Amino acid sequence: MRRPLVAGNWKMHGTRASVAELIKGLRQLALPVGVEIAVMPPSLYLHQVVMGLEGKAIAVGAQNCAVEPMQGALTGEIAASQLADAGCSMVLIGHSERRQVLGETDAMLTRKFAAAQSCGLMPVLCVGETLEQREAGLTLEVVARQLGSVIEQMGVGAFSRAVVAYEPVWAIGTGLTASPEQAQEVHAAIRAQLRAESAEVARGVRILYGGSVKAANAVELFGMADIDGGLIGGASLNAEEFGAICRAAGS
Repeated sequence: MRRPLVAGNWKMHGTRASVAELIKGLRQLALPVGVEIAVMPPSLYLHQVVMGLEGKAIAVGAQNCAVEPMQGALTGEIAASQLADAGCSMVLIGHSERRQVLGETDAMLTRKFAAAQSCGLMPVLCVGETLEQREAGLTLEVVARQLGSVIEQMGVGAFSRAVVAYEPVWAIGTGLTASPEQAQEVHAAIRAQLRAESAEVARGVRILYGGSVKAANAVELFGMADIDGGLIGGASLNAEEFGAICRAAGS
């Protein structure tokens, strides 16, 4: 049985004061025991969040890591080994904002995926299509390519220590959400692609949905057979709303 995971991606939000408030709210939440929960603050506030959530069953992850796993001469970047040292247990790889805005390629993201795993971090590989690609009927092709680039370089076994997050680009921060049926179709295709290589890996891997998930639509989304939780954006900045989504994953 796959344990649901709900991860909050805070993106480029927060000040020391607002992060302290959010930590306070998170500490007060009654969280479901059967759900793994994580938050991913900006790197600047990782230490504050790790210390602030000590003793609470909420893991801390990062939003990105360098292509090189160890410390070195790569100004402005943060190595996976440094993230692990700072108390992180997972890291987002290939969020659509980094693919679309910052031009990160599949090849670069495979290196980041490998770097994360080599340092004991769990990569959360984000895949998803743009509105143009969906309208052209290319959704499954785009997602298969993004997933396939990692399988090709790392082998399917790498996904026994990783999470996949399907985030349709057109549904991120827009208020639009894929219907539970649309999301399930892509999640099922992702699992089928992994199953073609290893039935055992496909059975165990958790596939999250991301894209304007709220407490109001979480139960229906998480009720789908191949949706194992959510990667939550804006709603994760509100402790009460985030808690409600976590509880939906446990229901």
